[in-house]
Amino acid sequence: MPSEPQKFDFPDIKEVPSRFRNALGRYRIAINKSCNNCGLCIELCPYGVYKKGAKWPKAACDHFCTGFTCSINEFYCVNRCPEKAITVTVNPAFEILGDRRWTADLLASTWHMAETGEIPHQGLNYKTGDSGGGFDKLRFIFPKENRGNEEGFEDVSTAIELNRSDDSRPKITIPVPFYLGGMSFGSVSIITMLSRVRAAVALGTFCCTGEGGYPEELMDYDDHIITQVATGLFGVREETIKRVRIVEFKYAQGAKPGLGGHLLGDKVTPRVAQMREAVEGSALFSPFPFHSVYSVEDHKKHVDWIKETNSKALVSVKVSTPTDVDMVTVGSYYAGAHIVQLDGSYGGTGAAPDIAKKNIAMPIEYALPKVHKFLLAEGIRDKITIIASGGIRTAYDMAKAIAMGADGVCLGTADLVALECIRCHHCESGRGCARGIATTDEELTGLMELEWGTRRIINMYMAWRHQLIAILKKLGMKSVTELVGRFDVLAHLDYIKQEEIEGELERF
Repeated sequence: MPSEPQKFDFPDIKEVPSRFRNALGRYRIAINKSCNNCGLCIELCPYGVYKKGAKWPKAACDHFCTGFTCSINEFYCVNRCPEKAITVTVNPAFEILGDRRWTADLLASTWHMAETGEIPHQGLNYKTGDSGGGFDKLRFIFPKENRGNEEGFEDVSTAIELNRSDDSRPKITIPVPFYLGGMSFGSVSIITMLSRVRAAVALGTFCCTGEGGYPEELMDYDDHIITQVATGLFGVREETIKRVRIVEFKYAQGAKPGLGGHLLGDKVTPRVAQMREAVEGSALFSPFPFHSVYSVEDHKKHVDWIKETNSKALVSVKVSTPTDVDMVTVGSYYAGAHIVQLDGSYGGTGAAPDIAKKNIAMPIEYALPKVHKFLLAEGIRDKITIIASGGIRTAYDMAKAIAMGADGVCLGTADLVALECIRCHHCESGRGCARGIATTDEELTGLMELEWGTRRIINMYMAWRHQLIAILKKLGMKSVTELVGRFDVLAHLDYIKQEEIEGELERF
């Protein structure tokens, strides 16, 4: 049954500009000395690109510029400038941004949503990347009669239940179908961790600590923390297990199944070493398995251990996606887990060395239908919560994952992009993150303010929620729970005719 619309006071959107002098965008605007400072460009531009300057206007927000496509408009600044002082050119830095999964468009659109809380107006593709597979090849099939029907957003519920079992544990409902995944202290800065946690609090959801322990700065947010018990047992304390409402066992990571967690020596600062009870400057490699778990019975002992330690906590199990992932999920259910997080092969693991970052697990879009159908056949699909992770970059990816069988998703990399990550792929180095996000260096950590980071993540997810509701409205649904396992609303570009693409399917 669809859940009732969630009564939750979501935070207001507050514009949070880039923390850098020149935000990256597709276009660059130059104003030459022939400008007579008439201010017409400031008056004409509806996107707020221009600001008043000392001698002449300045293009303070040229990342908001729509570029050459604006030439059809009456307010096009280049044409209307009486002195012909304005020039618009393609930004060469933009063209080399990103990669196939996180394209320049996807990065810039995420930054825009983090800054404004709104869908970008610059013509950026904010729905898919250019990977040539996965979610990028899937499209929604929207009924013609519901297209453009985006009124009555408050009538649509985006809430999901995390405990669907019949045990005596608390029923926990989150008003959005996602929580924030594990990024450990050491892999990212404490400001990054706190920004994510505070955003989770504002959105009524949870944020995972990762396997690096439980920094004392997080203790004010215990009710919104998922603490992780991973194979290395770094930072695992009985006291911290008792503090939280959800405890997560991490058995494997989708980006590198068969390998445990990695943290290279550059990132093991004195404080990180103290938190993990390790040696400063020494690389930390978690074992792949829990050496106490080699069967479902052993797994149940782990789950029982957590339940005995914390009588009110839900237990989540994070696994990768091997070919028998359906059996793994059923085993976790019978071991007593409330949540199973399926971590697919597209997930990031920024703190690990390059040699470990191999996409060798089953892609999440294959694993989800396999697990969903098997649980239905076993008659237990409605008794466990399935969370998908591993490469969820957009609201459309989130909706596609749910349509393929997940109840909700777990997110990570998108948070870092909201904080203006440029995907430079130097996360494993202690001083490698020039933007102060994935770093343990105190000087670099100071590049980002906590309130700024918190607001950016909130803005992005509020824009995502708006897009998710728009998708549900177009599909004629009143709740995100109605979307679970609806394979019929998705189409794969490799198996449909061109006329169907142009007729029934979402363009991006």
